[in-house]
Amino acid sequence: MIGKLKGVIDSYGEDFVVLDVHGVGYVVSCSARTLQLLPKAGEAATLAIETHVREDAIRLFGFLADAERDWFRLLQTVQGVGAKVALAILGVMSAADLASAIALQDKAMVGRAPGVGPKLAARIVAELKDKAPAFAAVDPAAARLAGAEESRAAPKPVQDAVSALVNLGYGRPQSAAAVAAALKALGEAAEAPALIRRGLKELAS
Repeated sequence: MIGKLKGVIDSYGEDFVVLDVHGVGYVVSCSARTLQLLPKAGEAATLAIETHVREDAIRLFGFLADAERDWFRLLQTVQGVGAKVALAILGVMSAADLASAIALQDKAMVGRAPGVGPKLAARIVAELKDKAPAFAAVDPAAARLAGAEESRAAPKPVQDAVSALVNLGYGRPQSAAAVAAALKALGEAAEAPALIRRGLKELAS
């Protein structure tokens, strides 16, 4: 199995790149995000590779980092998610963004990917919450507050601030994460108006 390829970019296709490795051109399927971040033709590149072998074909999928490849594999453990959908999700979200969305159960963010409807997005965040490998990318306070707020165990100023942000049109997970960041910056004694102001700054950054 091929685990990594290091060579020179030969050319690009709509959803793939041809990587020249010592004169052999490998066709490697990539997410839209990866294709945008790769260098132009003629320049060196290294890709982490996931190899899919079928009776009629061998297909290579390329990623800029091992973490992205790990997510590609993990996403496909969810029923209804194949290679195409997994690449589509990674095309609109970085590994860190995906980790955050799953930790905070943000179905709407996952659902932005082409081919991912509300039911599939809900299944992805539910099934992967305990399996996700990259939760270090999420501020533990944000994840903890998201859970506390969901169960209404958070202090009243926090609940009020999250509700206010939700009423302004932000998703509940994003609002909880923003208020968590505000609480961290302002201290546990912060009142709702200050949390709302700071939370809006967090959401705008």
